[in-house]
Amino acid sequence: MKKGILWFAAVVVVIAFVVVTAISGLNLGIVEIPSAAEGIRLGLDLQGGAMITFEAVTENGETPSEADMDVAQTVLRKRLDAAKYTEGTVQKKGDRRLVVEIPAVTDPEEAVALLGKTAVLEFRDSDGNVILTGADIEKANAQYSAIAENGMAQHHVVLKFKDDARAKFTEATKIAASKASEEKNYIDIFLDDAMQSHAMVEASYAQKGIDSEEVVITMGSEDSFTANGGESAKTLANVINSGRLPFELEEIELRSVGPTLGEKSLETSLFAGFIGLLLVMIFMIAIYRLPGVIASISLAFYTALMVVVMAVLKVNLSLPGIAGIILSIGMAVDANVIIYERIKEELRVGKTLKASIDAGFKRAFTAILDSNITTLIAAVVLYCFGMGTVIGFAVTLGIGVLISMFTVLVVSRFLLYRLVDMNIKSLKAYGA
Repeated sequence: MKKGILWFAAVVVVIAFVVVTAISGLNLGIVEIPSAAEGIRLGLDLQGGAMITFEAVTENGETPSEADMDVAQTVLRKRLDAAKYTEGTVQKKGDRRLVVEIPAVTDPEEAVALLGKTAVLEFRDSDGNVILTGADIEKANAQYSAIAENGMAQHHVVLKFKDDARAKFTEATKIAASKASEEKNYIDIFLDDAMQSHAMVEASYAQKGIDSEEVVITMGSEDSFTANGGESAKTLANVINSGRLPFELEEIELRSVGPTLGEKSLETSLFAGFIGLLLVMIFMIAIYRLPGVIASISLAFYTALMVVVMAVLKVNLSLPGIAGIILSIGMAVDANVIIYERIKEELRVGKTLKASIDAGFKRAFTAILDSNITTLIAAVVLYCFGMGTVIGFAVTLGIGVLISMFTVLVVSRFLLYRLVDMNIKSLKAYGA
């Protein structure tokens, strides 16, 4: 009995610690856990942000086609998602304008630079001839590792060629290597006419060339990827992956926008959620007695852990995201109800308390697992194929489902067994 009390108290202390962490944020020496206010990024509807209006600039001054405007809108949307601004919006305005709204932007000018790049990627030889373009790149990936030339770890971008581009690159490096005597044995990489990397090709490659499916982009000390912790390398990779714009974009307006719902609406929504959670806890305790108390503790732990995970991952939270959290809370409560009803059925047929708990979790596990897996599949599909606020909903729903399964199947089960260890065996205490 004493052992059961100690374990029960230890778990409650851990849960209380997680709740405090969720509210305040802690620096544990290993990792700094931000508070909810610092870590969770509120969406445009809750916090406001910046509005940027771009205008298409075509070579001949003609109005861009509808298809090109659609491509530009998609490219900007991908760049927002890659930069973790999943709650941002991109809308067409008139025949040649795109309006972008980004929540909680600290540096609007940086956002303009990110979104406005046409992303024309070119590999040029010493004579300025274009040998490869962005269309030859399959994928770009920002990495931090040792570079072969100097053996030092640094931030860089790795470009993976498409199959047909690999042969082009091999031939180009062979030609470049043959110009070593003229000191023209190099290939430059340009993005929007700005040099990103100057790669020398050794004379030894004059016979075979460099036959590689990948190439590395590094930057000099004056504009190093390492200067800002590799963020510029990630930005470059994201811009290349999102594709090139069909035309240049000129920024014609940049201004701040207020939240569409307002701070009062957020406070009201959070208060309503708290009241709803409290009523659910009261209901569970009234119907299931001690197991209801366990369920309430698990729900409190779920809520706090959800906040911590969202703060650490810096999740964008908007009203659809809040809806995802509420839906996952409902699933957690539903799982508890299924388990406890199964336990009550086992108690009614005369099984012991421990045997009833074993059977209750075992018989309810399949139904809980199936329902959560189908919900996770839906969340993954929404995340992969959705955009904007749909992604925010998918993220919070997916995280919530995983955490709810953990709290129900691990935390609740552990605490129930500790009640048995404490010799609390009255059937009335378990709602039977």
